[in-house]
Amino acid sequence: MNTVALGRRRYGILLCLVTHKDLPVDHKMRAGEGTANATLVFLARNSDLSGVLSSMQHVENHFNKRFGYPWVFLNEEEFSLEFKSAVKEQTSATVSFGLIPKDHWYQPDWIDEERATQGRKEMAAANIIYADNVPYRNMCRFNSGFFFKHPLLQPYRYYWRVEPDIQYFCDVTYDPFDYLRDNNKTYGFTISFYEWEKTIPTLWATLKEFMDLHPQYIAPANAMSYLSDDGGETYNLCHFWSNFEIADMDFWRGEAYQKWGDAPVHSIAAALFMPKDQLHFFRDIGYRHGPFQHCPKGQDWNDGKCTCQSWDTLDYASQSCIPRYEKMFH
Repeated sequence: MNTVALGRRRYGILLCLVTHKDLPVDHKMRAGEGTANATLVFLARNSDLSGVLSSMQHVENHFNKRFGYPWVFLNEEEFSLEFKSAVKEQTSATVSFGLIPKDHWYQPDWIDEERATQGRKEMAAANIIYADNVPYRNMCRFNSGFFFKHPLLQPYRYYWRVEPDIQYFCDVTYDPFDYLRDNNKTYGFTISFYEWEKTIPTLWATLKEFMDLHPQYIAPANAMSYLSDDGGETYNLCHFWSNFEIADMDFWRGEAYQKWGDAPVHSIAAALFMPKDQLHFFRDIGYRHGPFQHCPKGQDWNDGKCTCQSWDTLDYASQSCIPRYEKMFH
């Protein structure tokens, strides 16, 4: 292709990206300092608009106004024109809006709905949180097994998960996506604490069955000691709080996770299917999703010009699994 034709081709692509902002953007042509093949992912409804705009403002002000990574918004229903317009006003980066396929959101036809309904009723009677909230369960199903399969995310490798009504307290002056890539890291988190056992009565038994059937997927030097205090016989309930994730989607797209399916939380898969040194605690990113938060300390707090204080955290210290995580590396 000659130089003139190549110039016209690039101009045509650029024009398309500027005039059709619902399309994914080539990361190499993006404005800003970010160079990784990455995106900010936001699962939201039209009714979440206020919380969405607040979260976007935090992420843009503390990080993305400098790096210019694109946003991908996903919803099980079509986004309204009001939602799209308001969101685009919050960023100079490219924004894409996607509809979630029904088979990625709703449970399959082969599920015994009568039995499932009865199970939800029993959990509700036991005061288990979100027990009979079917939309919440659909959301968890999508995030566990399907989000990385959405067509709008196929051009990207790395993602940063964002949710409504979250807060960031510190300036992120480096690129976390570059950090993962350059340091052979796969999964990053900020908060880790104990799960409520009543919400996952069969999860560990299911995992043990899987490990017996497929021992080839369990990584050497994994993080089992973060999950279990007795070599995997029982689950100590520690998990990474997945409403904040900066991670490599190629891991979720890989054979081990796909073989495991959509049942597990990300934490167990990340802890067992990859070496522990591919996990990363973003201790310098101040983050809050009420009532829990992580506030950096010492030099990290100073460098990020953080506005949070450690005493703002609501009883998180007593529930934190961070000491267990850090013990693996000492």
